[in-house]
Amino acid sequence: MTTLHPVVAEVTERLRERSRDTRAAYLRRIDAVDRSGPQREHLSCGNLAHGFAACGSEDKAALRSGRRANLAIVTAYNDMLSAHQPYERYPALIRQVARDAGFTAQVAGGVPAMCDGITQGRPGMQLSLFSRDVVALATAVALSHDMFDGALFLGICDKIVPGLLIGALSFGHLAGAFVPSGPMPSGIPNEQKSKVRQAFADGKASKAELLEAEAASYHAPGTCTFYGTANSNQMLMEIMGLHLPGASFTAPDTPLRDALTAEVVRRVAAHSALGDASLPLGHIIDERAIINGVIGLHATGGSTNHLLHLVAIAHAAGIQLRWDDFDALSGVIPLLARVYPNGYADVNQFHDAGGMAFLIDQLLGAGLLHADVQTIFGTGLDGYAQVPALDAGGALHWQPVAKQSGNRGVLRGVDEPFRPDGGLRMLDGNLGRAVIKVSSVPDDRLLIEAPAIVFDDQDEVAGAFKRGELNRDFVAVVRFQGPRANGMPELHKLTPTLALLQDRGHRIALLTDGRMSGASGRVPAAIHVTPEAVAGGNLAKIRDGDMIRLDAANGRLDVLMEAHELDARLPHVADLSGEHSGMGRELFGLFRQAAANADLGAGVL
Repeated sequence: MTTLHPVVAEVTERLRERSRDTRAAYLRRIDAVDRSGPQREHLSCGNLAHGFAACGSEDKAALRSGRRANLAIVTAYNDMLSAHQPYERYPALIRQVARDAGFTAQVAGGVPAMCDGITQGRPGMQLSLFSRDVVALATAVALSHDMFDGALFLGICDKIVPGLLIGALSFGHLAGAFVPSGPMPSGIPNEQKSKVRQAFADGKASKAELLEAEAASYHAPGTCTFYGTANSNQMLMEIMGLHLPGASFTAPDTPLRDALTAEVVRRVAAHSALGDASLPLGHIIDERAIINGVIGLHATGGSTNHLLHLVAIAHAAGIQLRWDDFDALSGVIPLLARVYPNGYADVNQFHDAGGMAFLIDQLLGAGLLHADVQTIFGTGLDGYAQVPALDAGGALHWQPVAKQSGNRGVLRGVDEPFRPDGGLRMLDGNLGRAVIKVSSVPDDRLLIEAPAIVFDDQDEVAGAFKRGELNRDFVAVVRFQGPRANGMPELHKLTPTLALLQDRGHRIALLTDGRMSGASGRVPAAIHVTPEAVAGGNLAKIRDGDMIRLDAANGRLDVLMEAHELDARLPHVADLSGEHSGMGRELFGLFRQAAANADLGAGVL
């Protein structure tokens, strides 16, 4: 058996010790729920009759008997989001699988599913991060009827999976699993799309040309194929044991996808209190699973949004994950994958090269993952070094993954990584704490020292560019973008402009208390700065021309001035009144007031 890497062991033990009391309290709470029989046995006859009134006669009889598992389906289906459109037919499939196996399933509720790709740069983006907590609340409402012995969570995209999991962990006494739908087919090459975006930013491509490129990229049902937060979610659910092996990136609407969906239904029923191998979801997500998730992010150059989401997920399970844990692991976890925007490939090419099974096999072999975890598959994580397939009769089985990558330009082994360290790093200094994604930042851009140009909105950057004011070395300081200011929107509109300026030879960096997700790309971007400007952070004190040093190699983020001078400065106070109404933003005032700092998850739960 491979020995666990000492740093992984040390970080896990520190996390376990830090979380000892809160994790014990969480486990006491979920274990106190009586799992000797179905919870609906405690419902009155009127309660129960309401719960099965709309069912067919076969399901009614099963629910009356009370001795067969009943699974909740919590779905993020809508047919505007390409990733979630395939879920339209899942409830019927799941119910039929359940009936064939002698138990039942019901759609317990739906959760909102918004798309950052549609709302980016628009007022609706300011609801995005808080939608995670809304999804968690909606999940709790769906499961609150006490009709269920297990749950299947249908969700893919950015805040949806974290929200579903936070809600699920409040019902951690139930068996549960996540059911993916898979990525859309590959469209135009990502590098081609990026070039059109930059050409449009430079005035060298028309809006019609840009729309044609975007439509050729986002073109079919399924998850967007770049490696942003949505696909980082899928990686996390698999490496944390809540997907079946190989399920994350199997194509939608195929026989293999349907077979995986059917099998996960049967596994959750088996793990319910009425099944043969009882396994509550709250016991799957423990300190080892959380650390495995952090390691997966480092090894794949995953989305920086999970510096927020994983912290919040861990908190929901009584685990006190901190950015320091990410930082401690970053130095020993090699970068094994390059998927756009950290390379040329998309997730379909990653999957074809060996995908999650190859990645997990390599990390396990180097002692860089906890193998001794509980999973929905019923094995430790070693069971995830396999790929699913259908035999000649259509039966699902798993087989060992190849020991060699199918494409070394996309996926590599631990003996030849793209980088010897992880793709995410922490920064600290007199401007606060921040996160930077370095997996695709050129080595000569890991240290940027340049004067600040200060903006209070990302649209101001575009205006300055059009006026020709940005043709020089500078650090764009985009502040008042944190959770308490305006909900911490993603600032994707900045990427083409800043990348274009960098390509012109200027030394450029971004400094913001907002987010950039998995799409921060080649431009050094210190994001999630905390404390945020509106909450006493020194970002509010920066003025145009102040020298900023962003040193990713040494983990430093500073404005170059004496401490007494910085302390004496009065902070700029922005007028944010226009940011707090319209497009539903007026409904989220309590969320903005209660939001935690970014390093504590930036949520309200």
